[in-house]
Amino acid sequence: MNKNDSNKKKLSSSQREELLSTLKTRFEKNMGRHKGLAWDKVLAKLEANAEKLWSLHEMESTGGEPDVVGHDKKTGEYIFYDCSAESPNGRRNVCYDREALESRKEHKPANSAIDMATAMGMEILTEEQYRELQELGNFDLKTSSWIKTPADIRKLGGALFADRRYDHVFAYHNGASSYYAVRGFRGSLRV
Repeated sequence: MNKNDSNKKKLSSSQREELLSTLKTRFEKNMGRHKGLAWDKVLAKLEANAEKLWSLHEMESTGGEPDVVGHDKKTGEYIFYDCSAESPNGRRNVCYDREALESRKEHKPANSAIDMATAMGMEILTEEQYRELQELGNFDLKTSSWIKTPADIRKLGGALFADRRYDHVFAYHNGASSYYAVRGFRGSLRV
């Protein structure tokens, strides 16, 4: 990473203050997502890691509404997931990955889920993480989200996505190069 890249991944003081205020408000309104965790400890981790704060800002600015969903006692990291009711609006209309994007001959989407997640400094949710998120509320009732696809499925041209319908969580398959106005992706970030 060159010096310009690291400068791009820093927030202004006003952006930082606004994001921290938003995250604190969301944390306090949704205590069921992170029982037993204290905001002051989360805040200390965030303040010590400007690049992760930048990633959370990217998650927020694309409509993800990131919130703390867990704490890894072994590493001390707090785990954030996108907790927006529907798949983040600023991350929809994307195919699964770069290979899928390049395979399209025409009507290419602007980006891919994996490329966007990498650029934002986060990971796309796995099926297990997606199901954990759904234990915390009802998400993707009208939209769907790409989820991390096992290599053997991806090698054959497929990719996985998930949603909640009929009060159940479903994981489905689609061609990795497909994209839809109602399909985006959700991410996770460890701080």
